[in-house]
Amino acid sequence: MLRNTLRPDPVNTGVGRSKLPPERDFFMKLTVRDLVYMALYAALFVVLDYLTNMFNLFRMPQGGSLSFATVALLVASYHLGWKKGLMVCVISIILMWAIGSITFYGIVSLLFDYVIGYLAYGLASLIPSYKFIYFGVIVSNLIRLAASTYAGCAVWESEFMASLSYNASYILPTMAVDLVLVPLIYKAIEPAIKQRQAH
Repeated sequence: MLRNTLRPDPVNTGVGRSKLPPERDFFMKLTVRDLVYMALYAALFVVLDYLTNMFNLFRMPQGGSLSFATVALLVASYHLGWKKGLMVCVISIILMWAIGSITFYGIVSLLFDYVIGYLAYGLASLIPSYKFIYFGVIVSNLIRLAASTYAGCAVWESEFMASLSYNASYILPTMAVDLVLVPLIYKAIEPAIKQRQAH
């Protein structure tokens, strides 16, 4: 009598499952709605950044100014999550470079003042909030402050306290604006977000 000697092939037991790397799997799952939201937030960032530059709000001589543009990046993080929030930040940095609104002095300045400094806003939603206190807003601005302070020490060979006070003079007011506007805006749009997710 012939017996069924077939055994499951451990090599092929995963047939039909996604074998894409996690990062590719993430991109494949992006919907048209996700892309539209990301584009809108990046466009809003550019508009607010342009208005900031046009009105010269609290602009410092060696770069840096009070900005409302970071509100767009923070709301994007809380609305879309940190991964898509990071993508919005990357797109926004590229757009800033494309329209010439970036002021940097060498690769260290570009990396710390802009890449690290602005990507931090995309991570804000990873930090828990308490009612209207969004701790992610505080942490992301402090990361930017630390990065810009290091850039000031490395590029301009400034003393630590001098670089810290220079950068704090515009980043801390920006953080204050973010702490007021981000909760107000996100709380206003949160019901619509939850209703859409429910469907």
